[in-house]
Amino acid sequence: MTNIIHVVGTGTIGEPLIGLFTDFRDKLGLDEVTFHKRTPLVSDRARINHMIARGAKLATDVDRKADFEALGHTVSYTAEQALERATVVIDCTPVGNKMKDQFYTQLKGPKGFLAQGSEEGFGKPYARGVNDEALVPGEDRFIQIVSCNTHNITTLVRTLTEQEGGGYSLERGTFVCMRRANDITQTASFLPAPQVGKHGDPDYGTHHAKDANRVFQTLGEDFDLFSSAVKLNTQYMHSIWFNLMLNQDTSVEELVRRLRANPRVAITEKQDANLIFSFGRDHGYCGRILSQTVVVVPTLTVRHGREVYGFCFTPQDGNSLLSSVAAALWLIDSDAESVRRRLDPIRRWLYTEI
Repeated sequence: MTNIIHVVGTGTIGEPLIGLFTDFRDKLGLDEVTFHKRTPLVSDRARINHMIARGAKLATDVDRKADFEALGHTVSYTAEQALERATVVIDCTPVGNKMKDQFYTQLKGPKGFLAQGSEEGFGKPYARGVNDEALVPGEDRFIQIVSCNTHNITTLVRTLTEQEGGGYSLERGTFVCMRRANDITQTASFLPAPQVGKHGDPDYGTHHAKDANRVFQTLGEDFDLFSSAVKLNTQYMHSIWFNLMLNQDTSVEELVRRLRANPRVAITEKQDANLIFSFGRDHGYCGRILSQTVVVVPTLTVRHGREVYGFCFTPQDGNSLLSSVAAALWLIDSDAESVRRRLDPIRRWLYTEI
């Protein structure tokens, strides 16, 4: 059987995903990687040609084919052909739900579809290492890879409050998401100064807490979570302040033990975002750290035995990349051990310490 990954979009998440799947195609058990780009741009010529040179095959709309070829690109498939041939389609655009309604639900060839971040309603929300057991073979054909900050929040909650005998010690969780202004790949929407966000949801505040609870609801849990958001005038990375109220005593030593025990969590003594970002630039895959969160150990404290406080950094789209690869492999073969084994080639970028 031929296994083909098709990535729609070549932006902040799409481009490194295409690279990951292409660079490790054989080890991931893939036969082909294709990608769709809609707009031919001279400014994008070098990076598109580089992706093609690495082995990915370009697909585009019929009426754009000649324009791409005029730029020197080899167009292998039309958009429709690439979708029909794909085993898994990964939509990395901001219109995943629209594409689902217009195209994806009618396609018979692919085993499944993934959408990113804000596309609530696309399918079951998923974060690697948090709710893997909630994915149901044959049922979950559409999966939403939750946002990078939602990955961070859900990983913190599960790692620090899950009990060995079952259940969670969490009474309430509060989070302040301090978001970077725009990605370093983007030239628009930079901020001159910090910009605070509204609490649009009376129960959860911002979508981060709501999305985190949606992930836990797939496990039969319903937590009291609340989040706020502020954008900072930096391009480095997101950071989160968190407060977890527990129903039993804990200690900083116990928190650190739990964090160290999770291979998808990185801890650090560094307290500056630029140093974490620099580590990713120097040691990550395409500059990405694939860990779910980077917890700053010196900021961890426990007040009155049950109030946990601390800061952590969010590895931007790195954690979303990990979940996207894992979900795609699960759609191809849902055996948990098979997914774990095929993920081995990219584990080198899951750091336990930074």
